[in-house]
Amino acid sequence: MLQIDLRTVDVLGYNALQGHCVQKRQNRLRYGRRDTTLDFAMASKKEIKRFRANFSDELHSAALYETLAHAEKDETRKQVYKDLARSEREHAQVWADKLSANGMSARRTGPALKTRLMRALVRVFGAAFVLPTLAAAEYADRNKYQGQPDAGHMSADEHHHAAVVETLAHGSDPGMSQGARIAAAESWHKGVSSGNDLRAAVLGANDGLVSNFCLIMGVAGAGTGNKAILLTGLAGLIAGACSMALGEWLSVTNARELARTQIAKEADELKMSPDAEEHELALIYRAKGLEPDEAKRVASQMMRDKDKALDTLTREELGLDPAELGGNPWSAAAVSFCLFSLGAIFPAMPFLWTHGFPAIAQCIVLSALSLAAIGVFTSLFNGRSAAFSAFRQVAIGLIAAAFTFGVGRLLGVSVS
Repeated sequence: MLQIDLRTVDVLGYNALQGHCVQKRQNRLRYGRRDTTLDFAMASKKEIKRFRANFSDELHSAALYETLAHAEKDETRKQVYKDLARSEREHAQVWADKLSANGMSARRTGPALKTRLMRALVRVFGAAFVLPTLAAAEYADRNKYQGQPDAGHMSADEHHHAAVVETLAHGSDPGMSQGARIAAAESWHKGVSSGNDLRAAVLGANDGLVSNFCLIMGVAGAGTGNKAILLTGLAGLIAGACSMALGEWLSVTNARELARTQIAKEADELKMSPDAEEHELALIYRAKGLEPDEAKRVASQMMRDKDKALDTLTREELGLDPAELGGNPWSAAAVSFCLFSLGAIFPAMPFLWTHGFPAIAQCIVLSALSLAAIGVFTSLFNGRSAAFSAFRQVAIGLIAAAFTFGVGRLLGVSVS
């Protein structure tokens, strides 16, 4: 079972977070919950809207952390989730008090769609599947209270939250060295778009759905018969899935081969010219803020263990993670094939049981519903509302399909 390194969490601010959770009464005073002359003056409509948005966001975060705490088996990590949930609930109470002071009720409605979806993913796939998405969201929102003078010290708390969740998501492998943990803590957000399983799954299914939907609409626009449309859709599914799988395999394989070559060259340089590599280490530590003498001392000490020196140079100079090197190409190819096929099958399904205009209409409806579902999933990591993301996804997909239908119709007429 994975164990979180509490020393790393301490560095990232967990002690401050835990102290914040315990000292509730001081927090309330600090946040201005007793200040009726400034923070609780009659607010404008814009401020009321901001209070409600902040209140909803904090409840959303609290619900997610409570779900993670309930699903987590490790007691240390469970306690961290509980502390995070407690802190978010306290933040929510601050905004509830501000709403009450302005004669507004802080309605505690049921969880939002995004919250329900994330909680369902936690229960089905476990915390590890959603933690990168949650970490990215916390990182993006860590400055949300900057510029809000009535938010007290909540901005600092959000920075602590982002650091703690990042550690849980990316720095909790007990086999990692302390240096590797710190490297993960500093660089996790650089590759969030490519290393997030949930994001990759959603975008892979979206590729299959949109491409096959447009392909089928183009063929249908040309006036082709039902059998030809179905065969075209299935052929597009297989061809697209194979293409995606091969492309993913080549991408990961080439990345791994290049990484191994670069690491091998770095190892040779470390063996043949250790003084030059020690100088490079010193420059790296100077760039991180150490004084020249201290940087030389640390670099000299690091060079006593060539493996650690190579690990540091690989991470800092090459920007590579020696433990991963881009992942497994075969599993990446298989996942890409399955996800593309999953999205591509929906537009073709109606032509299995009907034909003509009813099949085209059902294809459009089923594809639109699938696009809306994908839009809701994308709202988990794009920071927008579920309704907006769903509407945008459906609108773009339908516009693309209408365009290909029109092109198919023109081509069909000209060919005939």
